[in-house]
Amino acid sequence: MLSKLPGRVTIEDGVVFGTGGDRDLECDIFLPPDERADRTAILLVHGGGWFQGDRSQLRGYGIQLARYGFVCLTCEYRLSGEAKWPAQIHDVKAALRYLRANSERLGIDPAKICVSGNSAGAHLSLMMGATPNVQVFEGKGGNESVGTECAAVVAIYPPTLLRIGNPDDVIAALLGPKATREAEDAASPITYVHRAFPPTLLVHGNADDIVPVAASFEMYRALAEASAPVELHVYDGAPHAFDAVPDLGRQVTDIIALFVDRKVANPRPVAVPG
Repeated sequence: MLSKLPGRVTIEDGVVFGTGGDRDLECDIFLPPDERADRTAILLVHGGGWFQGDRSQLRGYGIQLARYGFVCLTCEYRLSGEAKWPAQIHDVKAALRYLRANSERLGIDPAKICVSGNSAGAHLSLMMGATPNVQVFEGKGGNESVGTECAAVVAIYPPTLLRIGNPDDVIAALLGPKATREAEDAASPITYVHRAFPPTLLVHGNADDIVPVAASFEMYRALAEASAPVELHVYDGAPHAFDAVPDLGRQVTDIIALFVDRKVANPRPVAVPG
């Protein structure tokens, strides 16, 4: 049975995990209060429309999920004002490679690394699951000899199909205002749906006016039709970033913990008592 561990979470702040462009990229690492060598890890990717935000936004998730026994890493990545796509996915993949390359030191099973993100970070998390070891998305700045497969994906109010609405919107800032439809599709997670997609958890509010809940419904349907493992949790009346409300944030944390435990840490089917 999944439960929180007694003891304190150890936090390593400001760890350099790779380089992006000409600068270091930093992360914070959250270590559970146990000493096992085969723990499951969760890479946490912040949101902010790809143009703002930082890794501190997910510090609460890092601490709470570490209390469930998961090693967590919150990473930064180059924002769209600093570098255009696909720099962002390059940086997040460098963070995953760091986790895998340092699995022995961190007490991680290298085959049990998951990715979770919110909003723009949820888009990046789905792209991580969609494009393991795909050359154009790998980039440089970490240990390129290490694979970027992930065991599961959690996407909280994710953009799943990128379309530029006008030259000044956040997607234009990410892809460039003259991005073609082909470029938009190449940056959209829903393009890559297939049967072998990692187990995916989608979480969304049905009052979201920034990323409409239809984005998660469409991703859910596509994955389900491909026979990929997927589940969707919809919060009634919840807007974008609803998990900033403490009670809802704690519940989403519990949902993530149960999903990762059930699909990755201790894989098992849903068994109905009787």
